[in-house]
Amino acid sequence: MRLKPGALLRFYSLCGILVQVAATKNKARGGGATSKSSQGQFPLTQNVTVVEGGTANLTCRVDQNDNTSLQWSNPAQQTLYFDDKKALRDNRIELVRASWHELSISVSDVSLSDEGQYTCSLFTMPVKTSKAFLTVLGVPEKPQITGFTSPVMEGERMQLTCKTSGSKPAADIRWFKNDKEVKDVKYLKEEDANRKTFTVSSTLDFLADRSDDGAVVSCRVDHESLNSTPQIAMQVLEIHYTPLVKIISSNSWPEEGQSIILTCESKGKPVPEPVLWTKDGGELPDPERMVVNGRVLSISFLNKTDNGTYRCEAKNPIGRNSTEYVLIVHDPNALAGQTGPDHALIGGIVAVVVFVTLCSIILLGRYLARHKGTYLTNEAKGAEDAPDADTAIINAEGSQVNAEEKKEYFI
Repeated sequence: MRLKPGALLRFYSLCGILVQVAATKNKARGGGATSKSSQGQFPLTQNVTVVEGGTANLTCRVDQNDNTSLQWSNPAQQTLYFDDKKALRDNRIELVRASWHELSISVSDVSLSDEGQYTCSLFTMPVKTSKAFLTVLGVPEKPQITGFTSPVMEGERMQLTCKTSGSKPAADIRWFKNDKEVKDVKYLKEEDANRKTFTVSSTLDFLADRSDDGAVVSCRVDHESLNSTPQIAMQVLEIHYTPLVKIISSNSWPEEGQSIILTCESKGKPVPEPVLWTKDGGELPDPERMVVNGRVLSISFLNKTDNGTYRCEAKNPIGRNSTEYVLIVHDPNALAGQTGPDHALIGGIVAVVVFVTLCSIILLGRYLARHKGTYLTNEAKGAEDAPDADTAIINAEGSQVNAEEKKEYFI
């Protein structure tokens, strides 16, 4: 009769355990003091965490041992190693160290199915055990960004989704735009078909703006299995928008006889077509002096007829835009006259001063004359028979002739 491979392995494992139990009993009969020392010891193990595909090292130690055997078993209670004897035919499992005080083994190319509770047994009477849990981390797949169609028109809504599968535990996803993190995002976690790993996705939702053209949007996946080296997916944005137009003048104070250069700066995507220059709503009136070279308008030998509103218009397949520049040509002679002394202004000031002076003199004369008459009137008040000021003056001098002269000073 031929045994199946699985049954054969279990048979070998059972035989090894029976042989070891028998050997332990013989040792117990021959060395009582030492056996009691080993019976007081428990095997020592530690939990292990390993990344999927890596190597897990399982170590079992005993401080004091009287040659009692040690054994490692997997979560299915299959014997992996009994002392230095391999019991399970799995090429991934190897012996690292075997002594009366330690039994260490390694499991390479670890898979998620290897996760679970491993047992180290010390074959005393009774058998003493210690558990070590092997945790296997699922590595997330490289993320991918979907939902981007190039190009995008300015003002359109964009929804970019970043997705990664196979992480255990669930990975974390973060969004960045030109190295600046974007916080307002949606996050979704789903369990994979194997019921051990997770698929996570995150959606970035925003309105396309011309400032986003050429921006680098990145999706970063962080996970403990990546050893602080996140996985990153990137997408360069391409935004189409209408031209933005601006006119720059080479002369801030143009004068007659000088020249001026007007540059029309237009920025858009796609690149705008050659610009169109107009003056006061029509064509440029003097092509000989007004020369257009690409986006530049040059006007030589300026004069007053060049005054007006100049318009620059740019367009691309998305739309068109324009801006205006008002040109005022100044008279250099008028400007020079303004810089010299203003004689009219000076004459006006002098006239005002003279007028004020004359008014002051007149008012002062009237004031002095009034007070002089009052003084003479008071001087004549000594005549008690004078009914009024005129009579007092006449009486004070005693003469009708002089009375008329004195009345001239009374106001």
